[in-house]
Amino acid sequence: MTRRTLLIGSGSYLPERILTNEELAARVDTSDEWIRQRTGIGQRHIAAEGQFTSDLATQAAERALEHAGLTPEDVDVIVLATTTPDETFPATATKVQANIGASQAFAFDVQAVCAGFVYALAVADNFLKMGQARTALVIGAETFSRILDWEDRSTCVLFGDGAGAVVLRAAEMDGPDAKSWGVLSTHLHTDGNARDILYVDGGPSSTQTVGHVRMNGKEVYRHAVGKLAAVIDEALAANGYASSAVDWLVPHQANRRIIESMANRLGLPMSKVVCSIERHANTSAASVPLAFDEAVRDGRIKPGDLVLMEAIGGGLAWGAGLVRYGAPVMAKSGSVETVREEVVPIA
Repeated sequence: MTRRTLLIGSGSYLPERILTNEELAARVDTSDEWIRQRTGIGQRHIAAEGQFTSDLATQAAERALEHAGLTPEDVDVIVLATTTPDETFPATATKVQANIGASQAFAFDVQAVCAGFVYALAVADNFLKMGQARTALVIGAETFSRILDWEDRSTCVLFGDGAGAVVLRAAEMDGPDAKSWGVLSTHLHTDGNARDILYVDGGPSSTQTVGHVRMNGKEVYRHAVGKLAAVIDEALAANGYASSAVDWLVPHQANRRIIESMANRLGLPMSKVVCSIERHANTSAASVPLAFDEAVRDGRIKPGDLVLMEAIGGGLAWGAGLVRYGAPVMAKSGSVETVREEVVPIA
């Protein structure tokens, strides 16, 4: 028998308020054409006044559990990736735990900016594979609009708010294909020497303020293309797969040109790349799970598909994860309805 971490459900949430490029152009020196040509972004969602990161995360978490056919009582651990917590402490994950009624779960936040979801996925995967938990909620959630300088056109046009979540389930599996299911591997990297090209100019220890996002766009682009290409190669090599084996690339939604560069690297047509940047902009830690859930819900990503996720953010922090979505029973039935009964968790 092989202990696997299966990804069996997903959910997402976007605030109702949509901010278009045209509206931004009325506030800063920019235009819809300028933004689209350089980023691929057409609009972004903005959290309402009084709507917090925990609120977005709660909605995504509840939808993910419903999709997986599980209840809050089934959850053992909640790992929430965010750069925009509700408060300095406690962890925003504790609010989600209370909101959904996951009374048996321990909960904490992970901070790796835009790479946060991949980091959180790696953390939860290790908990499950080590037998310290059976079911995990992994969430990426941001109210990034709260840390933007709305007079800085180089940053305020790029980001939006949102949340995405996945459900991981530990299971003992047998058979020759057992090792090819679930989270196959995750690969994480950091380069603190490059922190000054993407950072927030404030914090409790340094300025006692929240601060605003500051970015050197050209340097971020240069690092992103090289580092994401390398970590993609690393993930494929670690599992013995050629790029042609990848069914779907779910990249960090930072810039369409970077996304297209990664697709070219893999030899994938854009029809095999989940690209939601035009509608969502960059939602930081939420961008990968948001895009993933969208593609699952509309039927593009199906149980049994091999999915490559990658992201890079301030720090610099970056990583990739290779996941075969679902479980054999899901691939056979085409649904998640029988997962609770037939994907037997570790006792």
